[in-house]
Amino acid sequence: MNPPPLPRLFAIFIALCFTALVPPASHAADRPFFIEAYPGELSVVAGDNIGFHVSSSTSKFAVEITRLGAKPQVVWSKKNLPGQMHPVPEDASSNGCHWPESFRVPIDSKWKTGYYVAKFSIADNGGKWTQRSKRSASSEAYFVVRSSQPGKHSKILIQLCTNTYNAYNNWGGFSVYGYHGLAKNQGYKVSFERPGRSQFSRWELPFIIWCEQNGYELDYAINSDLEFRPELLENYNLVLSVGHDEYWSTPMRDHLEAWIAKGGNVAFFSGNSVCWQIRTEDKGKSFFCYKGNYHADPVFQTRDFKLLTTAWSHHLLKRPENQLTGVGFIYGGYRGSHGQFLGEKAAYKVHRPKHWVFAGTDLKRDDEFGGKDTIVGYETDGCELTWQDGLPIPTYKDGTPKTFQILASCPVKWHPDDVEWYERWEIDHSGNACMGIYTQGGTVFTAATTDWAHGLKGKDKNVEQITRNVLDRLSK
Repeated sequence: MNPPPLPRLFAIFIALCFTALVPPASHAADRPFFIEAYPGELSVVAGDNIGFHVSSSTSKFAVEITRLGAKPQVVWSKKNLPGQMHPVPEDASSNGCHWPESFRVPIDSKWKTGYYVAKFSIADNGGKWTQRSKRSASSEAYFVVRSSQPGKHSKILIQLCTNTYNAYNNWGGFSVYGYHGLAKNQGYKVSFERPGRSQFSRWELPFIIWCEQNGYELDYAINSDLEFRPELLENYNLVLSVGHDEYWSTPMRDHLEAWIAKGGNVAFFSGNSVCWQIRTEDKGKSFFCYKGNYHADPVFQTRDFKLLTTAWSHHLLKRPENQLTGVGFIYGGYRGSHGQFLGEKAAYKVHRPKHWVFAGTDLKRDDEFGGKDTIVGYETDGCELTWQDGLPIPTYKDGTPKTFQILASCPVKWHPDDVEWYERWEIDHSGNACMGIYTQGGTVFTAATTDWAHGLKGKDKNVEQITRNVLDRLSK
């Protein structure tokens, strides 16, 4: 066979060169496009400043900071901040990203105490020769501004469930849950120094919006402030837990329980509350929680179990959350989730309508409320109880304080898999969500459900009135 003529060889050569110079569309992944960030501190005070750690694929980015509430308020913004890409350590989930600080923002003394979101944004016009479609990307990082004059404008402190936010954050590969971890593995240590979403908008935000719309001013803190800034408590009459306040350290409990003993009041508008013990490290920058794998916790080997990072109600720890909250997940469970009571009413049945908690509601014994907004669920707390003359009575064998009264209840149930983390229960274990109250120095109210705030969002008149009664009486 004769060789191709030279003009044809030249054409082939030119075609090959052109192909090498112009990448195919499948090479789009070669052009990374992202921006992610985290704050240097989660809790700052008005008049201070805060640094942010940013990794970006672009050389410039923009930031906008907003206080969330009934009326979101933009408080600071800036464009064309210098961007740079930083590597992600393999152990970022547990030990943080170690990105350098990118910029700092002064916290003006006029910024109200509250929950703030910094939104980071980038944009471009695509590639130089191909893939010229415009692109944009954004991410968020949250932080809390505490009052510079604690207790001056409000005697109510809401401490946000930031430990729970971190426990569920699987950025970098791992959280303390195996279901969404790399290779379905659970992490045992989680860092706050990494990007990640919060759960604020699901429960705490609707509660806060309702408060602001109804004239209740709140001061803000985060979970770890109870551990590292316990002196804050002395400025308030009432501390709030809202939504899904699941992860607590020993110092957090010690400080709050001591404050209650001296007359401080607490309202748990939350469920699955104080379920797991954590052990903080690096001054709160990270924490350990071995959960059902407590035997792998180094503390287990010491046989000194008081700091064992497992369920507070575990028989080895012997400090059930009931002693603080009045109720616990051991005798609670799920409703409308995890396959339990799906599609059924998620309402509370009233047992003691003459109690001051129900004042102004017109509710009578055995009336139900909250079903429209499914306030009982998705996770709830209860106590061991018996029934006398159709009324629930605590047995007080599970750590529930002797003055605890069950005001309303609703049947709930565990998922069968839950017995894997608490080996002393039967697979079909069931219980009751128990809204109640006790006084032991101060007064502690519990709604005993994560979804109480959904009733406020839905403007359920009974949920609103009960919330008013608790806030008005316990904040004085």
